[in-house]
Amino acid sequence: MKNKPTLNFWQIWNMSFGFLGIQLGFALQGGFMSRVFQTLGASVDQIPLLWIAGPVTGLLVQPIIGYFSDKTWHPRLGRRRPYFLIGAILSSLALFVMPYSPALWVAASLLWIMDASFNISMEPFRALVADKLNEQQRSYGFIVQTLVIGVGTMVGSALPFIIAKMGVSNTAAQGVIPLSVKIAFAIGAAIFILSILYTVYKTPEYPPSDEELNEIKNAGFFKGIKEIFDNIAQMPSTMIKLGVVQFFSWFAFFTMWSFATPAITKHVFNATDATSQAYQNGADWVGICMSFYGFVSMIYALLMAFYSSKIRINRKWFHLVNLVIGGLGFISIYYVTNQYMLLACFAGIGIAWTSILSMPYAMLSSSINPKKMGVYMGIFNMFIVLPQIVASLGGANFAYKTFFGADVINTMLLAGTCLILAGLSNLLITNPKAIK
Repeated sequence: MKNKPTLNFWQIWNMSFGFLGIQLGFALQGGFMSRVFQTLGASVDQIPLLWIAGPVTGLLVQPIIGYFSDKTWHPRLGRRRPYFLIGAILSSLALFVMPYSPALWVAASLLWIMDASFNISMEPFRALVADKLNEQQRSYGFIVQTLVIGVGTMVGSALPFIIAKMGVSNTAAQGVIPLSVKIAFAIGAAIFILSILYTVYKTPEYPPSDEELNEIKNAGFFKGIKEIFDNIAQMPSTMIKLGVVQFFSWFAFFTMWSFATPAITKHVFNATDATSQAYQNGADWVGICMSFYGFVSMIYALLMAFYSSKIRINRKWFHLVNLVIGGLGFISIYYVTNQYMLLACFAGIGIAWTSILSMPYAMLSSSINPKKMGVYMGIFNMFIVLPQIVASLGGANFAYKTFFGADVINTMLLAGTCLILAGLSNLLITNPKAIK
């Protein structure tokens, strides 16, 4: 559709609302999978490799889902919404079952299923914003989406702590996931599918043209795989430059998700035994810290949504500054031993998170063919998953031990350094359409 109407805040909110459930699921995964792994007997050095399920499934699933969501049209559900629904059903089931894992290999296997399901729902949401909004509203739309993501991060990360404060036990026998975590994952499963259903119900999609319908009819799996590789080979230079920014950004956040629980429980709570009360309290507080960065992200996104609805921002410099602030937040964790002071560190991380979830996609969507929005959004996510694969296969362990020292708290220094490098990498971007 060439002349897309200007949408109001609530229309953009409704079409982004499903991301609340997706991000709540990712928050539970990011905040508590390392806790699950350690409870089931994993060592600190094993944790990154156990996390490899997420990036590998993203690498395989997102370009394929992106391509086929471009080539789909259902008379009732539209182009992107069928994928929202399929992913939501599978994700909710995986979230519910995960904390009942009886052994480490079961939890690792379920993580593959859970992350693949998350990706089926998530990738088309990025494309939907670009489908529905005109060029003038792109930054605004992705920032509103980030506002919703901030709510999901805040709620999902805090759930085990809140449930424990309500009197539910946050400890259990050796090798058993605490009841507070099980209930949190069950609530996450319910919110996931309900939020997706809300977006499916409230957001119609623009119908394809006759030319697009003809392309949809001629699409096929093997033809799709060939086109994905062709599009990778022909990706715009701006996309490659943004990929450098994404590589350092997501290496930093993957390092945090993998190591924040063992690093902070040891550094601040002096706990290394995953069955101890001190460890469980520390792990709950890590969840609160991640919830707080979600809260800051939500507030910052709300302010930026208001600002960007009135004035077009310079995406390049905005992203650069925000990433450097986040990097300093990570580095400051190394110097903090008071649990409450950690919140100030995570506030800076929340500012960076707002930017990571909005600016790269706004810059990319202004630099690519609208007919290939889904497949290029899927391919772009390669630059998210590749750094996570590198980190999982020993890159994070090697980097922090080689450059900063063997103490696990040094992982936060590594994350901060990477995020600052990500910020400076924005200087590579010169395409005026991407910048503004």
